[in-house]
Amino acid sequence: MERDEIPSWVLSLDKESLEFIRKFILNSGSLKAMARDYKVSYPTVRTMLDRLMKKIELHSKEEDVEFVNMIKNLVIDERISLDVAKIIIDKYKREKEKGE
Repeated sequence: MERDEIPSWVLSLDKESLEFIRKFILNSGSLKAMARDYKVSYPTVRTMLDRLMKKIELHSKEEDVEFVNMIKNLVIDERISLDVAKIIIDKYKREKEKGE
């Protein structure tokens, strides 16, 4: 995979967050096992996971706004029609919802 193919939300994460994801996968998503690895309580690991999820959600929303703004700019520049822009944005939002 080329660097430009890596989703920007992945690139926005720090090493600690990426390591948490790696451990989470290796522990088959078990928060109890994660708590043992980190030598902390289950609620602490749950809080860590919640924070990571918020980071990912925040960056994903930024990507949505960036994409929609790009489409709007194409309309402003008269490169596509407003009707076509609406179709593209609606399709994009439907596809994003399917993936969630």
